[in-house]
Amino acid sequence: MTNTQEPEDQAATRGRVLVLIDGSRMSYAALEAAADIAGKRGADILGVFVEELNLVRSAGYGFSREVGSASGISRPFDPGILEQRMRRLADHARAALAGAVKRRGGKAALSVARGHVIEEVLALAGPDDLLVLGRAGWSSTAGARLGSTAQGLIRQSPGQVLLWCEQKLPYPNRVVVFLNDHDGANHRAALTAAEISRHYHQPVTIILGTDGEPTASRLDAIRQDLDVLGAGTRLRVMPDTDPITVARTLREERASRLVISRECALFTAPGAEQLLAALSLPITITP
Repeated sequence: MTNTQEPEDQAATRGRVLVLIDGSRMSYAALEAAADIAGKRGADILGVFVEELNLVRSAGYGFSREVGSASGISRPFDPGILEQRMRRLADHARAALAGAVKRRGGKAALSVARGHVIEEVLALAGPDDLLVLGRAGWSSTAGARLGSTAQGLIRQSPGQVLLWCEQKLPYPNRVVVFLNDHDGANHRAALTAAEISRHYHQPVTIILGTDGEPTASRLDAIRQDLDVLGAGTRLRVMPDTDPITVARTLREERASRLVISRECALFTAPGAEQLLAALSLPITITP
């Protein structure tokens, strides 16, 4: 491995960095982020390109039509043309992956499969792997929602999932990590925030969502994580974790990245899905 000062066996325990490449601009932005993370971790990177089975099947029906994105012209959905298009996209994904890794060092491979995206990705992802997904930034559409693929992978992936969002900040901002009432999940989220902070030289804010005054034992556990996160870390206790309050708090903290566990109650709060869809910053979801 290259671009790492850690022993090879220690780096290997962290698993791989997987990135879903679908030919969209945002998936290639996610590829660049995934290659950067893999380089910093000294990890292998696996690109995943899935030929969506439902799309392939639909092209076989004589009545199927496609509409040009630029021309708006409707034309027959030709299976042969679709196969050629998929091969070109896979070749482009392979070349982009090789280029991204060449600039940073490391090992890379591309998995090309035909099936349903969620099923194919889950068949490859392990508990120690990080899965990187490209996503849009601020949505101009009211009631924006995460796509079904992102939703499924966020909730079902055995390891971490990073929803990548391109952003250009004029100064280093803060990594914000949300904690809740699950100590094991909180610790994993804090360790992830510590890694991001170390790699990108950004301080951390821990936000503790709680219905009342936190107990002494909970504060002791959180203080241990504060020690791991190092100088510049601050703690905020937030009794109200509705999405509107969360969004305001992220603005106050000038958040550049958000770390949140799947165990966090924010995921079950009304409006949480719209909040995650609209936030214009990378979001890491931890087990």
